[in-house]
Amino acid sequence: MKKIVVVGGSKGIGHAIVQLLVNDLQVYNFSRTPPPETHQNLTHYSGDILTDDLPDIEALDSIIYCPGSINLKPISRLSITDFRNDFEINVIGAVKTIQHYLPKLKQGHKPSILLFSTVASTLGMPFHASIATAKSGVEGLVKSLGAELAPTIRVNAIAPTVTDTELASKLLRNDKMVANITDRHPLKKFLTPEEVADMAAFLISDKAASLSGQIFKMDCGLVSFKL
Repeated sequence: MKKIVVVGGSKGIGHAIVQLLVNDLQVYNFSRTPPPETHQNLTHYSGDILTDDLPDIEALDSIIYCPGSINLKPISRLSITDFRNDFEINVIGAVKTIQHYLPKLKQGHKPSILLFSTVASTLGMPFHASIATAKSGVEGLVKSLGAELAPTIRVNAIAPTVTDTELASKLLRNDKMVANITDRHPLKKFLTPEEVADMAAFLISDKAASLSGQIFKMDCGLVSFKL
């Protein structure tokens, strides 16, 4: 049974990933709060990725780093602390996780790393300066590590558009906002956590053995099309 570490698997996309994988894989989750369910294949460790030590695990095949932020403000209202905090949770936390588990991961079965970016790193959108800067750092990390760790470890990222999670609840807080966001996407929809989890499961599987250094835009057509 393959063994994976999920950082941030108690909520949102991370939780959907844990739910999808836990029946078939050994999942080690690290997050501040435990997932709402228990399972014989799920081991939870409580902690803050920025301040606490990660647990040691005997064997490992994949890392999925899920923590993110949605800090949308005009540049005049974004403080240096805002930029620093977004960079810490999105980039430094991922680097910390990878460095901690890299020795074990190198010994894994067809090992892989999966990170998360955002469509805002490709499509310029107002008020996204801090998060787009941080997630662009994630994309650079994917490209650099994908080259550095080849051919042993594959490294990819998913760049979702708006996803129906607690993190995005302010963007989807009423029917008018939901309708506006739906209409902005050429496919006239936005994402569910389960859709993103399906892509994550594919990217860490042996079916994706030829994919590394890639940023997969799950954009519902937002970046890809101009209609």
